[in-house]
Amino acid sequence: MALGCKYGTHRVIEPVGAMPQTAQRINNDMSTIWDNEILLDVIALNVDSASFTQIEEEAGGDPDKIGQKIMSIVGERGKQQNPVTGSGGMFIGTVAKIGPALKDRDLKVGDKIASLVSLSLTPLKIKRIIKVMPEVDRVMIEGQAILFESGIYAKLPTDMDEGLALAALDIAGAPAQTAKLVKPGDSVLVLGAGGKSGLMCCYEAMKRVGPTGRVLANIRNEKYVKPLRDMKLCHEIVMADSTKPVDVLNGVLKANKGKEVDVVINCVNLPGCEMASILPVRDNGIVYFFSMATSFTRAALGAEGIGKDVLMIIGNGYTKDHAEITLWELRENAQLRAFFEQQYVK
Repeated sequence: MALGCKYGTHRVIEPVGAMPQTAQRINNDMSTIWDNEILLDVIALNVDSASFTQIEEEAGGDPDKIGQKIMSIVGERGKQQNPVTGSGGMFIGTVAKIGPALKDRDLKVGDKIASLVSLSLTPLKIKRIIKVMPEVDRVMIEGQAILFESGIYAKLPTDMDEGLALAALDIAGAPAQTAKLVKPGDSVLVLGAGGKSGLMCCYEAMKRVGPTGRVLANIRNEKYVKPLRDMKLCHEIVMADSTKPVDVLNGVLKANKGKEVDVVINCVNLPGCEMASILPVRDNGIVYFFSMATSFTRAALGAEGIGKDVLMIIGNGYTKDHAEITLWELRENAQLRAFFEQQYVK
């Protein structure tokens, strides 16, 4: 076939002219591929946390119904894009075919890779669902997917289990962005610190703030207290519901000697946490919204409503070298790696 658009617009069915991520429906025909596409046999989907949580609640926690909902979404849209959250996730698969225009890639048929672009823009066809794993937001499938020319990916490392690598790469943008945003001496609040992205961000923030900085971990469930303390991932724990911004603010002020923080990293997988991110940060501070449950309208208008002049950063899941940075965290911290293996290798 001829060359398609490097960004995949040639696969958009409706609305015409849209990008694949914003499109309502894309072409997931896998029988032929364009010269600048890569065809993959998909093994597993890691649905993003906000999306999986919403689907799981809608399905009443029933794994069969979760699987049926995912099949329905992909059948309707040609991609795994939750119609409520708008988000997707990522996949693990083996390379089945490489378009002739991409032959110079450091990739060959049979290589096992993790996609680092969202399922919300990835043409996907599911033949059958093998297993739904709610405890790790994962779905084992038999199916195929397409990576466009612009699509990024990571070869799976040989020194760790696939499930461990998948869990880390799924949230690779968060700790890598934390590494860019946090500087020595900063005070940092991580909302949703008990989840995998939260734990990784806490670890990265502790590295970056140095001896004069301070990292506060917000959780609302006591079960996360022990791992956070055992792994020394924060200086203080703020127990508060992140949907209640004043409670979060009061907890932060108490834990941070009466001061607002310099940086807030939002890793919560629930909606309604925008103001808990904005209220505790100082004027001219930074808020990084990694959570795909964020309403950026609520965030913008909320900051305006309380007169906070803060830099608010959309949670771009990609930043340069994010896969390498995140996998290296697991290599350099044996405790964190062991915890992730216990929680996410099934």
